[in-house]
Amino acid sequence: MYPAELVKPMREDLTKVGFNELHTAEAVDSALAKKGTTLVVVNSVCGCAAANARPGASMSIKNAKHPDNLVTVFAGVDKEAVDKAREHMVPFPPSSPCIALFKDGELVHMLERHHIEGRPAEVIAENLVDAYNTHC
Repeated sequence: MYPAELVKPMREDLTKVGFNELHTAEAVDSALAKKGTTLVVVNSVCGCAAANARPGASMSIKNAKHPDNLVTVFAGVDKEAVDKAREHMVPFPPSSPCIALFKDGELVHMLERHHIEGRPAEVIAENLVDAYNTHC
């Protein structure tokens, strides 16, 4: 587990733009049970989360069409919530960071770490915007 003071600014990268943090399995299930679309960012301390995933997710929600609900869980910190989120992301293997779009509780779009790592935040945002334009 990472110290709270270490991950605080990494959490704030998403919460300051409207993402809600989920810390329990129940909170994840509740968020994904909502009608409409929900974007789940599995946040991480790694460099590709800082350079690509968090900025890409933040840029993407400026699109005219965007998810109804924005939530995040933090790998290495919110173990229970991350494990539950990953259960909802099957058949994709666990990875962090990753970004998943759900519609009425069903997984409709997934960006795994290998889709994020080494790609500019703008490319991540464009990928997500395409998904929003299709599903939101």
